[in-house]
Amino acid sequence: MKIFRIICVVCFIVMIHPISINATSNEENWDKLNQISDQALQMVKQERYEDAKQLLTHFSNEFLRMNQREQSFSLDELRIISLTHDSAIEAVNSTSLSFEERINRVTQFRLVVDAMSSEHQPMWTEMEDSIMSTFGQLKETVEVGDRETFNNLLTIFLSKYNMIHPSITVDVTPQDVQKIDSHIAFLDTYRNEELKAVTRMQQMEQMELDLKNMFERMTEDDADPSLIWVMISTGGAIILTLIYVGWRKYKGDKQKRQKQRDFDER
Repeated sequence: MKIFRIICVVCFIVMIHPISINATSNEENWDKLNQISDQALQMVKQERYEDAKQLLTHFSNEFLRMNQREQSFSLDELRIISLTHDSAIEAVNSTSLSFEERINRVTQFRLVVDAMSSEHQPMWTEMEDSIMSTFGQLKETVEVGDRETFNNLLTIFLSKYNMIHPSITVDVTPQDVQKIDSHIAFLDTYRNEELKAVTRMQQMEQMELDLKNMFERMTEDDADPSLIWVMISTGGAIILTLIYVGWRKYKGDKQKRQKQRDFDER
């Protein structure tokens, strides 16, 4: 009996050990990439563009090595991180871009890296207050009919939304992204057109609802991954224990029936 129990425990450990190693290795790789991208952003804020460029090149090398080992990224994820990385490289190399635009581009890249590595509540959700506040001001200009201020605020809003847009495409379903993108396309396309205030307001109210739903779904408290792992491990141990108990009961009943047959034959 003891041998069977030991075998069960050993099988369970062997079964979970590779998973644990892979999870730890993946987490360490992402921690490194997050650190590199964050350092690059800090260098840009300090206008140390050559240092930022070296860090972004280092990131590219590390990411390629990680992808070759794990090959766990979809084509869309590779495309998004490649585009934002190229944009960040251009930002640190281009002297024609403003300081603010340089920061925005590298921040966009930093948020994408975090979005790809975060299980819940990614960094881009921290911009909710800023984005929704600007959107609220945008609605007020429609109510009072101030077109000039509307256009200025819409430009600011689009700049903020574009910063998190690549990250959203990583974390949010394509259908939800398409909803918000269609709202934005409508507002941007018809920003200088003569539209009834009620028509523009209806579009914005639906857009506001979709934006709120998006942020709420991303900021809901998800179950802690470590807790899920504990539950899986505990559940596996319980299943093995039940199998062992069931096996012992079956063997015990079989022995009783055999003894009873032997007794009846006497």
